[in-house]
Amino acid sequence: MSASRILALDVAGAPHRWIDVEDAAHYYAKGMIAWAVGDTEFVLHGGIQRSTLQRSVIRASSIIAISGREFIVRNYGRVPGVQKDMLFARDRYVCAYCGGRFKVAYLEMEHVYPRSRGGAASWMNLVTACKDCNDRKKARTPEEAKMPLLYLPYVPNRHEAFILANRRILTDQMEFLLQGVPRHSRLHEGSQLRDGLQPTGGIASGPVAGGTDEGP
Repeated sequence: MSASRILALDVAGAPHRWIDVEDAAHYYAKGMIAWAVGDTEFVLHGGIQRSTLQRSVIRASSIIAISGREFIVRNYGRVPGVQKDMLFARDRYVCAYCGGRFKVAYLEMEHVYPRSRGGAASWMNLVTACKDCNDRKKARTPEEAKMPLLYLPYVPNRHEAFILANRRILTDQMEFLLQGVPRHSRLHEGSQLRDGLQPTGGIASGPVAGGTDEGP
């Protein structure tokens, strides 16, 4: 079975969810595909028909719009919940204090305004920090610790959240979703965005820090 997933949209083109190829085959078989785009195609083979002795085949595109009330996206502007993997991906695995790019095992979710003083676990109060900087800052604000932020936190929109949530996003899916990502997003910086934005080598200023852990 392929590790890649299919991007399922509603008929208006709003991202609905990531689905397995087998789930997509179910919607194809039920005639629920409103339209499809994408350069990647997944081929699934079914059983052999007695009358023709031919094996059934379903060709599923990497991006499909599915009809039906179940797939209507409501609350399009709802803020996605914060998850560690998505936060690290939003921040490109770069520590907000020292600027180093680290493997997942050496990163922490860091509260800009300390949690012990009422700081919220929200997109606007969380940044990615390496363990050393997180330990050094302790329960202080950046100003108190004399550790200014190198970048500002922000709330990802729905399109960006779909990119951040998929570690194995395909190039055509990335291109489709990036059209709906605001220009302020760090996903527009650089552009080696595959494999969930995981660091796989150096950054402009030097090598990836922190060993060889490949992340979740």
